[in-house]
Amino acid sequence: MAAAVLTLNFESLALADVDSAQALDARVRAHDFPAGKRYVLLDEVQLVPQWERAVNSLRLDDRYDLYLTGSNSRLLSSELASLLSRRYVPIEVFPLSFREFVAFDDRTDSYAAQFNDYLRFGGLPGQCGLRGNERVWSQNVDAVLNTIITKDIVAQREVRDVDALLKIVRFLAANVGNLLTAKRVADYLASTGRRVTSDTVDNYLALLEEAYLFYRVKREDLRGRSTMKTNDKFYVVDLGFRAVTYGLGTTDLGSQLENIVYFELRRRYEKVSVGKYGAEAVDFVAYSPQGLAYFQVTATMNDDATRERELRPLRSLRDAYPKTVLSLDEIRTPDFDGIAHHNLVDWLQHG
Repeated sequence: MAAAVLTLNFESLALADVDSAQALDARVRAHDFPAGKRYVLLDEVQLVPQWERAVNSLRLDDRYDLYLTGSNSRLLSSELASLLSRRYVPIEVFPLSFREFVAFDDRTDSYAAQFNDYLRFGGLPGQCGLRGNERVWSQNVDAVLNTIITKDIVAQREVRDVDALLKIVRFLAANVGNLLTAKRVADYLASTGRRVTSDTVDNYLALLEEAYLFYRVKREDLRGRSTMKTNDKFYVVDLGFRAVTYGLGTTDLGSQLENIVYFELRRRYEKVSVGKYGAEAVDFVAYSPQGLAYFQVTATMNDDATRERELRPLRSLRDAYPKTVLSLDEIRTPDFDGIAHHNLVDWLQHG
């Protein structure tokens, strides 16, 4: 029986002849589908010239249910948005969450041991089985990273100063969760002997976002509920990339935890920003149709000074929205005057 699903991966040389909108349309329509709905998965479809025209043509036929997948945000270009008149639903796919990582793992280690591996190696599915051999794992993850940089950024956007781009990648990896400006990145490059303007840095940062390698998070003034124009934060899509770029033995635990929480919040909420309330900083503000929630992330709340530093921003907020501190502590005090305190590993695993 013919399959109701057709998958075409345009990185395959077997599809080299599909080199136009007409050829793509013809290839799909020539497939021997059974009666009923026809499901078509087009992987890396942006490699086909004028692919938007073929997709729009197929969309007009109610028999086809189309799924477009790719590793670059150019997939959802302005041309596609115009052609489809917003008749599409974007689905952003991240590396494995910790819950998925545990389900993916065939070992019987404790959640704590598995989390240490997740923190250390990241959640790229294809690399999970290589964690027992750090050298092989590092080579594989580095190869994935280099493919993203060379194929999705350098080749697609004809980047000339590749050395500067690589230095920016390393700088962002080293400064995950820190407030950054293009000028600060340009100053760092100048310190390495690379004179790059802030405008060029801005362009390279946009390319790294476009390739889904780093995610820029805007700050929000929680008093005026307005987005601030400077000092954004950047998070790397997977900590494995950070490890091969910045070093597998890095010890800035707080930044790593913050990176993990950011992407978990992205999975659970519609929008995530960084909050500022006066002089106080709120790690994350997460929005859903039901309202919003505030989160602070820290390795421990056992130290008095740390506990006060993490609670103070949340206490300064006078609204009734949920406020939560996530730490690696064994939870002895689950509530600080209405501010919830959860173990981060349990929160990741059970929600």
